[in-house]
Amino acid sequence: MSETSTLIQSRRVWLAGQFSPLQLEIKDGRIDGVYPYALRDPDIDYKDNRILPGFMDIHTHGAYGFDTNDADPEGLRKWAGRLPEEGVASFLPTTVSDLPPVLTASVKNVADVTEAGYEGAEILGIHLEGPYLDMERRGAQPPEAVVPADVEEFERYQQAARGMIRYITLAPEHDEGLKLTKYCAQNGVAVSMGHSGASYDQALLAAANGALSATHVYNGMSPFHHREPGLLGAALRLRNLFGEIICDGLHAHPAAVYHFFAAKGPDFPIMVTDSLRVKNCPPGGIYRLGGHEIEVDRDGAARLKDSGTLAGSTLRMNRGLKFLVEEAMIPFDAALNACTINPARLLGEDRRKGKLAAGYDADIVILADDYEVIQTYCRGRIVYTAAKYPADWQYQKN
Repeated sequence: MSETSTLIQSRRVWLAGQFSPLQLEIKDGRIDGVYPYALRDPDIDYKDNRILPGFMDIHTHGAYGFDTNDADPEGLRKWAGRLPEEGVASFLPTTVSDLPPVLTASVKNVADVTEAGYEGAEILGIHLEGPYLDMERRGAQPPEAVVPADVEEFERYQQAARGMIRYITLAPEHDEGLKLTKYCAQNGVAVSMGHSGASYDQALLAAANGALSATHVYNGMSPFHHREPGLLGAALRLRNLFGEIICDGLHAHPAAVYHFFAAKGPDFPIMVTDSLRVKNCPPGGIYRLGGHEIEVDRDGAARLKDSGTLAGSTLRMNRGLKFLVEEAMIPFDAALNACTINPARLLGEDRRKGKLAAGYDADIVILADDYEVIQTYCRGRIVYTAAKYPADWQYQKN
């Protein structure tokens, strides 16, 4: 092996929908080869701990007191550096609806930090959530910022982002002629329908014109009715439509999450945290989202202070995976897909991310049986090691 090569192994490496005893060779940031277990003397032996693809969070606003809308480069760097603590190896910093100067500065900041360099989870692009939403279904999005879809305005945001907007949430019923939906679909930006009061037929037409997903299914949309299924009905019925789901047990009951996965199958659900700046901050404090005050309860729920409306989460991705498997009773392969290959497919990143295979980025998480993260690799580099698993513990080379 060359000096830039590392050979790791475990009796439980996730490959082709099952755990197998295997070795992975990491070279120059990628998986160079996959081999039988113990074929060669490994550099690191993880024993029975699970080796999984690194997680991808495509809907997350912030954590550690930082919000994407802050346009604070050091806040973004700290966040990217700490996301591997929950097994996240790549993500989309996500905006919340705001006035044009704020959104312009926030997307420019993401582009600046990406260009200048940072450590930790890879910034894959930007998720622009709003401001093209429905007023009634805006949830915690600030009402003064909600506007109809506008292609020219979006082009200005994309110019400020230097092309880094990869994903947008909009309400299709407020996209006249579905102009922005079609523009984004034709220019490499994945469109998700959300914070929307769209009817089933409106959602169906949006999907036919390029919309690929539904944002945080069950939340920010009208409840299902058997005579008017609405956007939720479309999210459940259209098998090739991706759908985000917040897996914290607060935004959706475990039974509702189970029904969602049962309807979608293993290849189209996408787990997201929808986390806010309050994640990993003490409960009881007062914080801001789009200029409005939010507070965190003891149960981890973040709510608008004045109305009690749920305002995103404090979820960690590894805990969301545990919720899916142990509370919502989702089969492990489908649950893991929702954290890895499914979001990669939505973004068109599935030829380099989302699974453990030769030629793929070495985005890897080592997960204990209690779902705690032992180590995380981002593009071949170990960027996080849990304190309770010291470097000389059970998995180092003898």
